[in-house]
Amino acid sequence: MSVLVFVEHDGGEPTEPALQALTFARGYASGDPVHSLAVGLEPDGLGAYGVGTLHVAEHDVFGSYAPAAVAQAVVELAGRLLPTAVIAAGTDAGNEVMAHVAAKLDLPLAANCVEATPGDPARVTRVRWGGSLLEEAALHAPVKLLTVQPHAVAAIEVPGEGPAVERFAPVLGDADLTVRVVGRTGESAGGVSLSDAKVVVSAGRGAGSPEGFAGVEELAGLLGGAVGCSRAVTMAGWRSHTDQVGQTGTKIAPDLYIACGISGATQHMAGCKGAKAILAINVDRDAPILSSADYAVIGDLHEVVPAISAEIRKARS
Repeated sequence: MSVLVFVEHDGGEPTEPALQALTFARGYASGDPVHSLAVGLEPDGLGAYGVGTLHVAEHDVFGSYAPAAVAQAVVELAGRLLPTAVIAAGTDAGNEVMAHVAAKLDLPLAANCVEATPGDPARVTRVRWGGSLLEEAALHAPVKLLTVQPHAVAAIEVPGEGPAVERFAPVLGDADLTVRVVGRTGESAGGVSLSDAKVVVSAGRGAGSPEGFAGVEELAGLLGGAVGCSRAVTMAGWRSHTDQVGQTGTKIAPDLYIACGISGATQHMAGCKGAKAILAINVDRDAPILSSADYAVIGDLHEVVPAISAEIRKARS
């Protein structure tokens, strides 16, 4: 008996959600072997997260993101290992790959799980409706397919040596190679990744215009953070979709999230619920976001944000 985990990585560095998925899988496996699958490159440090064997799928297509090809590698490896479960992070890529796996195997997929108990059926608790409710469900399948809600489980290291590494070349058909990433558009966050930033400063409709983000950008720069925004902002064309925080944007888990002029719609809060602390700046003292904020300032962001920046500069001078 074993569990297989698809591990996303960035240039050989496993992503934080991938490490969280490994921690989740270790608990689900309850002592059974944990295998991991990576494509293209060998991620570092997986032994510290309980991985016994790392399988590396090699093919020219894995130089870019090709979800159907990755899914076929998962299916082929699962056919050899016969795991009780296949698990991945509930990121955009993880959910997409596992949806392809589910289609290829004709099995159900339980996405965005926060808890799971093995068995026949397995019992899962998963996030639904943008984080506004938790669903408890029974998962009936010979192989349980799960993704793990990002930032719902802490990535925890365990004593261990590096995993054994086995490389293989999956057999891919033309259909697996049809869809792939051929180019990327850089984020406008000044070189700081929105998903990885320790501080994120966002603004919503209250910014008033694209120019209204000047103070937000200044504050983010002073704090070494990234600039985000709400869906209303991207729909208005003020900022790129790559800056959007939310259920349909980027899900973040910074140490500090500063939300300026953002009402706090459900889909936005689904994207920032992983933040360790939230500071809300809003003229509306009844804005929904205030019920989720650790700190709040009732006021105009165009006055409050520059005042914060001025105090930071003063403290550093």
